[in-house]
Amino acid sequence: MSKVPMTVRGHELLEVELKRLKSVNRPNVVKAIAEARAHGDLKENAEYHAAKEEQGFIEARIKDIEGKLSHKQIIDVSAVDARGKVIFGSTVVILDEATDEERTYTIVGEDEADIKKGMISYTSPIARALIGKDEGDAIEFQAPDGQKTFDILEVRYGQD
Repeated sequence: MSKVPMTVRGHELLEVELKRLKSVNRPNVVKAIAEARAHGDLKENAEYHAAKEEQGFIEARIKDIEGKLSHKQIIDVSAVDARGKVIFGSTVVILDEATDEERTYTIVGEDEADIKKGMISYTSPIARALIGKDEGDAIEFQAPDGQKTFDILEVRYGQD
């Protein structure tokens, strides 16, 4: 497995989620399975099957997080001298040339991405178009709804 880039904040969030899954969710589902077993016939016991399915999801997520953490590459953008370039972890203010609308995005790891909060994955089309560009550059990329053109107005590093 290759390195999994993540911000300092993203690393902290994964550690917290892993701790919650192991110390809260896992014991709760084990308890739910035990209670469902006590109800008798497991073939027709919907509670048992739902709890087993939930256990599968929890164990898969634990394995996923542990894999990512074992291959993590924590990037602290405040400690990097990017000389005005857009890099992983930077916050970018862009202007949509078609609508004259300003947008602000922070380029983060896949687990941190939340478009509603302006956090975009480094693997997204817009992030791939932005990375390596400078303040003042224009970018073009293919979005799901067509070709887009943006001007990079500002590049910031560190916590906002």
